[in-house]
Formats: sequence, structure tokens, C-alpha cells
Amino acid sequence: MNFYVSKPAGFYFFLLIGFLFIISCNTHESKIITVIGEIPASAIGKTLHHEHLLVDFIGADSSGYHRWNRDSVTEKVLPYLEEIKKLGYKTLVECTPSYLGRDPELLKMLTKKSGIQIITNTGYYSAAGGKFLPKHAFDETAEQLAQRWIDEAKNGIEGTGIYPGFIKIAVERAPLQEINRKVVEAACITHKATGLVIMSHTGTAVPAFQEIDILKKFGVHPSALIWTHANNESDFNKHIEAAKTGVWIAFDKFTLQETDRFVQFALLMKKEGLLGKVLFSHDVGWYRPGEPNGGEFRGFTEIEEFLIPALEKNGLSQHDIYQLFNVNPAEAFKVKIRLAE
Repeated sequence: MNFYVSKPAGFYFFLLIGFLFIISCNTHESKIITVIGEIPASAIGKTLHHEHLLVDFIGADSSGYHRWNRDSVTEKVLPYLEEIKKLGYKTLVECTPSYLGRDPELLKMLTKKSGIQIITNTGYYSAAGGKFLPKHAFDETAEQLAQRWIDEAKNGIEGTGIYPGFIKIAVERAPLQEINRKVVEAACITHKATGLVIMSHTGTAVPAFQEIDILKKFGVHPSALIWTHANNESDFNKHIEAAKTGVWIAFDKFTLQETDRFVQFALLMKKEGLLGKVLFSHDVGWYRPGEPNGGEFRGFTEIEEFLIPALEKNGLSQHDIYQLFNVNPAEAFKVKIRLAE
């Protein structure tokens, strides 16, 4: 028996195969990695892109899981996650790096109990005079450091089966020192191997543009970089210049007192056609090991209570708000190797 496919049917058959191939490619490029597994980028939902659930400031030589009890931390932190879930948030990006209190198992517990998707990281924090760097960070090359981070991205963190969804580094708020440069270089190598976005605690424009230069040297497109604490730079023109290269501009220390400035910045970026490169968050929390009951914990609701109404009052549309808190985080954190053209 001969099987015959008419010309129109064959055309549509191969068209369907091509369409499915494109969908497959796009799906592969559009995943985001949470502590309980991969999700499509479109499933990230309303997101706070820079927060902390636990931070241990004791230093790299003393910090470790022995410093806190996960059940006690969960009891303290869970209500704050449930609070933002009721406000419509789906995802929280937890920015505490290793040697500063990163605990993927704790985050997995919290995401399962709260229903909030949590994203954790790989990378090292080289600001604060290196207090939060392990000794090997000073001795190893950028390539050796990158191999540690690549291993976490490919094989999971410390045997937990939990994978990082971005690279978190930190540099001094000054011209880059040698250790800062090495960490940025390691992040570039890691990005090219994994497609994880680089979030860099940076602050002012001088180190930010030095980081951009390093990315370009390593053949990494600036869109692979989130300029964290960019609100510490007073010159909005610097933000515009960086955003035009592709860098994500993160104003992530929102307080009620900062409302007018955040609004002014958002309106300017919209006018410049750059609202699609802006990220807003609080950079708050957090449980503090060593303090009674984890110390004072600041919740994650002020953006919803104060900033979003102020943005709407000053002319941003619902579409703009969706862009800031849904579309931009989805684009920033999707796994994609971003190479310089």
C-alpha cells in the first residue's frame, strides 16, 4: 500500500514541523531556574528581583549552616512571603551569595510552604574589603573560580539537586580593584558557559562602566549584566548611557522616602524608550543569624503600597507596570547566552 501525501498536505506538514522546531528552540532559550526546578520565562509572573531572606554578616571564615536553624528561620520568614503572594507576586529573587548566608535547602522549604517561586544564585561577593570571600578566591584565577560556579550551574549546589538561576557578584563602589576584576571576569566566563545573567552589586557609574568594558573584552553582551544599586548613582544620564548598551538598570533599595526619585527615573526612562531595561525592588528582609529571633525583618510590600500607586498617579499605564514587574524580570533572568555582536 502506497502512502501518498498531497502537495498541500505535505506543505502544511513541514510547516508544522518547522513551527514546532521554532517553539522548541524558543522554549529552550526562555527557561528560568528556580530552587524547585525550571519554569518557562513567561511563568515568572509578578516579581521582586532583588530581596534577601537570610543574610549572615559574620564573615566567610565563620559563616555556615550551623549558624541558623531552618525551622526557626522558616517560622519567621514565611509570613512575609505569604503577604506578597496575597498581593499577586509570584517570584522573589533571593540575592544572598555563598559565604554570606545562601542556603538553597532553606529556600526550597520556603518556596514549597509559601507557593512563591524563589531563585537563588552562584558567585562571590568581593565588596566590603573581601570579608565575604573564601580564601581560595584570592589564590585562584578567574578561570578556576568560574569552574566552581559552572559546576554549581551544571551539577547543582553542594549535592542538593538545587540549581542557581543567576550569578551574583559584588564589587566595591569605587574603581575596580584586582579582586573585583577577577570576580567580574569569572562571572563572564560563567555566563558564556551557562547563560545565567550576572547581577553585580555595584552602585556608582565608575565601576559599572568598568564592568561593561570587561564584559566586552570577554565577548559578552552588556545585556548579560544587571547594574545593581544603580540608584546610588546620582546622574541619570549615566543610567541612560548604560541602558542604551543593553545593561539592566536596577533601582533596588526602595523606601517610602525614595518614591519621588524612583518615579522621576521611571518617567525619564519611559521618555527615552528605555523602560524595558529597568528593574525595581527593595533589597530588604532579612533574617540575621546571631540576633535574637533573627533580628528585625523588613517586609516586601512597600513597592506595592507606595511606588506602584505613585507611578500610576504620574502617568504610567498598567502596561508599563506589567513591563516593570513581569516582562523585564522574565527577560533579565531567562537563561540565554548573550554574546557581544
